[in-house]
Amino acid sequence: MDEGSPNLENGCLRRRGFAHYDCRSIGANLGYAARLRSLLSRRRNTTTGASAASTLAARSTTPDSITEEDPGDGLTNDLLESCPFFRNEIGGEEERMVGLMRGKRKTQRGPLHRPVLACGVSVLEFPPGETHWVEPACPYNTTNRPIEVIDQGALYYRKYFYQQEHQNWFGMDDNLGPVAVSVRKEKVEKTPNATSHIYRYRLLVRTSELLTLRGSVMEDAIPNLKPSSSTKTVNTKEVIEYCAPEVQISCLRLGTSGQQTEDSLLKLDEQGLSKLYKVGVMYCKAGQSTEEQMYNNHDAGPAFDEFLDSIGERVRLKGFDKYKAGLDNRTDSTGLYSVYAQYQDCEIMFHVSTLLPFTPNNRQQLLRKRHIGNDIVTIVFQEPGAQPFTPKVIRSQFQHVFIIVKAVNPCSRQHPLQGFSNSI
Repeated sequence: MDEGSPNLENGCLRRRGFAHYDCRSIGANLGYAARLRSLLSRRRNTTTGASAASTLAARSTTPDSITEEDPGDGLTNDLLESCPFFRNEIGGEEERMVGLMRGKRKTQRGPLHRPVLACGVSVLEFPPGETHWVEPACPYNTTNRPIEVIDQGALYYRKYFYQQEHQNWFGMDDNLGPVAVSVRKEKVEKTPNATSHIYRYRLLVRTSELLTLRGSVMEDAIPNLKPSSSTKTVNTKEVIEYCAPEVQISCLRLGTSGQQTEDSLLKLDEQGLSKLYKVGVMYCKAGQSTEEQMYNNHDAGPAFDEFLDSIGERVRLKGFDKYKAGLDNRTDSTGLYSVYAQYQDCEIMFHVSTLLPFTPNNRQQLLRKRHIGNDIVTIVFQEPGAQPFTPKVIRSQFQHVFIIVKAVNPCSRQHPLQGFSNSI
């Protein structure tokens, strides 16, 4: 596209005038979403995680087999091997630090360090009086770290639209597919020098893409839009055309206002947020490496017991009234005990292989695998002498993240308090 073309200039003006609410909104590209939707309509089967790694070793010639190869990253140590379709974190990776100098002179010292966290800058717009700098300024502080990779922008509708006067528009776009747009007009606080009221439009554009466009634009930034004197006058067409020109205005219809509509949109926006987590824990003895060997370990060693005590508390399942992650709290059909933890208003239930029911003469141990095999995150605890782990040995469609923990000098007289090394 020519640098001086009107389309490019208009796009630059829109980007300057639209204030994204959060970082994920910046990545929302409606034009790309339309192209991606066309691509996904032709691509049906995509194998990922442990399933992709294990399938690569025994590839079939059927049309549903993997067509894209990923050799892995080549990183390996004594805990785990390099594996196709996986990226290993084995320690020593450089972490970028943000240093804020008090002055601009290069000779001045005394930088103010920030911890390597993303949660503090996830949301770009804060109410008056609040700030991005919610964490202590030292990266070596010992306070509990916040849970990261949470879509804080998903609360945008709850904070600025829910149970407040706004419009919801729905339609089936030829390129984007189903579209749901929320628009709200609000009055901005008057500055001392302002001679008239200033208004702002908040916009939320949902498509079939994972990323949602969330943000706001000042009324006077929209071209050819006459200033208004009330929040009752909402210029929806002009706002959408300016902020999201990829959306076909003709396909949109004004939705029915009411609690049911708002509750449905709230549920849609926050469906990715959760305070309940389930994690699988597998026990690997010396000399072991395969999935079947780990599932068939009947009893746990003292090092494994100590590790379980460090990540949670053992709870009696019968009568347990908190998050049970599919475990039976009535008839003990999934074992007598499990390991449970709470962290920053979140609940975590660990599916521990040695605490789940053991079936003699059953190599697959389906009563154990039915829980751990459906967990996205799995901890593999290795006793000294265990073989390096590789996801190739796991047959599961769900297990995607493996945290490998190995006991160091477990429970010896010289080291009564043992340590653990880990890789991901």
